[in-house]
Amino acid sequence: MKPSCIFFDLDGTLTDSGPGILASVAYALRRLGVESPAPEKLRPFIGPPLLWSFGHYYGFDQDKSREALRLYREYFTAGGMFENSVYPGIPEALEKLRAAGFRLAVATAKPELFSLQIIRHFALDGYFEAVCGASMDETRTAKADIIRYAMETVSVKAEESLMIGDREHDVLGAKAVGVGCLGVLWGYGGREELTKAGADALAETPEEMTELILGL
Repeated sequence: MKPSCIFFDLDGTLTDSGPGILASVAYALRRLGVESPAPEKLRPFIGPPLLWSFGHYYGFDQDKSREALRLYREYFTAGGMFENSVYPGIPEALEKLRAAGFRLAVATAKPELFSLQIIRHFALDGYFEAVCGASMDETRTAKADIIRYAMETVSVKAEESLMIGDREHDVLGAKAVGVGCLGVLWGYGGREELTKAGADALAETPEEMTELILGL
């Protein structure tokens, strides 16, 4: 079935959020007395849930991961979320897809509260009928749960949906709930990661992404 609703990841797909995320992670690590590596070494933090990342990459236990998350948000909410920019070609792609009759929504592992602020800040809110993200209490962070929540929010079935994202978590989360996934290569995952995860197709640019969707 041709999808009628397209779900977009936020970080690394709609916006290049790397500078603010990496600065926020580095701030949290410094406050915890950890010497953070060069920014490029922190790139894996972009996309996955942060509690998981602090535990996975630094071996923090749950309590220390939660403190790291609190410190991360301290920097992020003070301005880090806007150390960010919309990828060239994204507004035009969204405009073309809306004009073609597709319903558009955001499905991101970033907390919904922050995601709404970012989408509005960059004047992208007019393209989306919903912005669905993680819960602030971290009870909804897995990408599969977020996509399921997004489908419920806009009342569409899995076979009517398509996920667009730049990381393996987008692909694996979509597959877990029976949704197809188109991987994008301008973000933070890369061809090898997305192919290994099982992306249904890959797009080099927002223009190519749009053409692939329109051709479904």
